[in-house]
Amino acid sequence: MQDKFTLNIFRGTPRHQYWEAFELEAKPFLNIISALMEIQKNPLTQNGKRVQPVTWEQGCLEEVCGSCSMLINGKPRQACTAIVEPILKATKKRVIRLAPLTKFPLIRDLTVDRKSMFESLKTVKSWVSVDGSFLKGFGSKISQSKQETMYSLSKCMTCGCCSEACPQVNAKSKFMGPAPISQARLFNLNPTGEMEKSARNHALMGEGGISHCGNAQNCVQVCPKSIPLTESIAAMGRSVTKQAISDLLSIPGEE
Repeated sequence: MQDKFTLNIFRGTPRHQYWEAFELEAKPFLNIISALMEIQKNPLTQNGKRVQPVTWEQGCLEEVCGSCSMLINGKPRQACTAIVEPILKATKKRVIRLAPLTKFPLIRDLTVDRKSMFESLKTVKSWVSVDGSFLKGFGSKISQSKQETMYSLSKCMTCGCCSEACPQVNAKSKFMGPAPISQARLFNLNPTGEMEKSARNHALMGEGGISHCGNAQNCVQVCPKSIPLTESIAAMGRSVTKQAISDLLSIPGEE
């Protein structure tokens, strides 16, 4: 393995973006976050020009918080678990390209604003309302198979990779993306959360809801947690259809 590699970073602000290359030492088990931290300590470009340090987000550094999402050689993934050596071997080059996600507003360099995802989670009520539930005693038992499904869905870290890969998430669409739909399924499966199932279903009936999904299935290919996003979309599609039929049959005044 050669000692050096180039990190080519798409930098700048919404008004002005440009590529900037940095040469680094390829140490064993070096990940992208560590490489960025090396640049932060000494921000010299490949040409020897001193520049402002690169900005990015990071948190847990163990693929749990979802904050370090970025495009690494064009693929949305987590920078903390992106190890340099395998990437270099896979590309057969000594260059790794980093760029910000494109489906969220750019703040600076590799940092984007994922607020729209969190707002979508609010729209579909991605929580369990527990006020007063402690007075009702123990909830119903959850089967092993349902527990396994819920655990898989609960691993979502709102990283934004699924939205980045989804062609329906774009500037001309209000589609909320796969993650909020999957989270609606998670909380509908919860015995207490099920009490607000109809509210979640109605939210998914609205603008930007499940009807905007084009079934491209890109989301499930890039999810770092291997969440069955396409299964969730199908399940919520059935749930929303049943909700629509139930609403139709319970119209006041109709017999």
